[in-house]
Amino acid sequence: MKKLLSIALMAAMLLSPMVMPALADDPLQLTMFFPVNVGGSAAQLIENMTAEFNAQNPDIQVQPVYTGNYDDTVTAIQSSIGTAGQPDLFVSLATQRFTMDDTNMAMTLDDIIANDPEGQAFIDDFIDGFMLDSYVEGGHIISIPFQRSTMVLFYNKDAFREVGLDPEQPPKNWEELVDYAQKLTNENRFGVAVALNSGSAQWAFTGFSLQNCTNGVGLMSADGKHVYFDTPENVEALQLWLDLQNKYHCMAPGIVQWTDMPTQFLAGQVAMIYHTTGNLTNIKNNANFDFGVAFLPAGRQWGAPTGGGNFYITKGISEERQQAAWKYIKFMCSTENAAQWSIDTGYVATRESCYETESLKSYYASFPQALVAYEQLPYAQPELTTYNAAEMWRILNDNIQAAVTGEMTAAEALAQAQQQGDELLEDYQ
Repeated sequence: MKKLLSIALMAAMLLSPMVMPALADDPLQLTMFFPVNVGGSAAQLIENMTAEFNAQNPDIQVQPVYTGNYDDTVTAIQSSIGTAGQPDLFVSLATQRFTMDDTNMAMTLDDIIANDPEGQAFIDDFIDGFMLDSYVEGGHIISIPFQRSTMVLFYNKDAFREVGLDPEQPPKNWEELVDYAQKLTNENRFGVAVALNSGSAQWAFTGFSLQNCTNGVGLMSADGKHVYFDTPENVEALQLWLDLQNKYHCMAPGIVQWTDMPTQFLAGQVAMIYHTTGNLTNIKNNANFDFGVAFLPAGRQWGAPTGGGNFYITKGISEERQQAAWKYIKFMCSTENAAQWSIDTGYVATRESCYETESLKSYYASFPQALVAYEQLPYAQPELTTYNAAEMWRILNDNIQAAVTGEMTAAEALAQAQQQGDELLEDYQ
């Protein structure tokens, strides 16, 4: 990983003169690590936006370094902290906030916000559902929402028509989901797909948990110190997943890879997929059929997980670098840029003011499917977020996979996940 990171940094430095016109005599050089976990051209967009920032700020030159997916990026950050190659700021999962604080990889931003005359107004404009997972213990802000998403249901309207379903009426609840998925399944196509591979199962399962929970919190406590995996409602939710493949035979058996699902959907191999809004533009640009976007079907209630990445500033960098990094974050998350980022990628615009821009209004008028994610946000909560988040994800994902592959029942898998999760968080309770 360190070798790959060094190569990436070297390549980025060689390219930097092409995107840094009119430099100051001695500009402050910052490095920013970022992941891409969706299809499309998000990496190029970040490079283009950064080039614009650099052109407007010749005294600050930010070098974006693509570091793979979210897991790769956390590894790159961890391996570089304290070395000459550490980034000044980075994009990482919002769910990593407790870990970033606990391991001193990222700094809290309260003082920077307080000392910026525009700081509090900037924060107050972010959508509440996204700011929920910007806080750590003590109410301190540690990150700023950027490439944020929620999970939605993408469905093939042409396939709906083919089997006599109303293409303007996607499934509203679990009962309809099962019914529609069975009708849409044939020898060449499965009715529905939900990602069950390691690293993604916890996101989808957060949604199923929220749709069925009666405790109001789903899988975990807000302080990241407790998990509630083995509730009867969560066992029921996991059983639905298992039934889709084993009882109703309308979902591909075994492990379904997150990254494969959009390709399968676009190829007509599956009629409905649970996936991120971050893939909306990719699907829009490549679908050769009429498709729809809908709320995730409800269990006892509506519910959806938020996800995606936030900006963090590395702890321990100089005050000058902190201020430069903050200036860059404010630029990338400005109202106009956040709105355009949403249009270009499919990620959800993170600030309320974005929805008053002419660009986003025009976009929604021409492509109303994109508005579904924003409308679903009142029912959304953060995905599984705890201390030692990466290890907790592994625990839940491994046990869900054991159930999917038939090694355990739903109840057995979640009981074991609960025991292992409690042990992992014991020191924080």
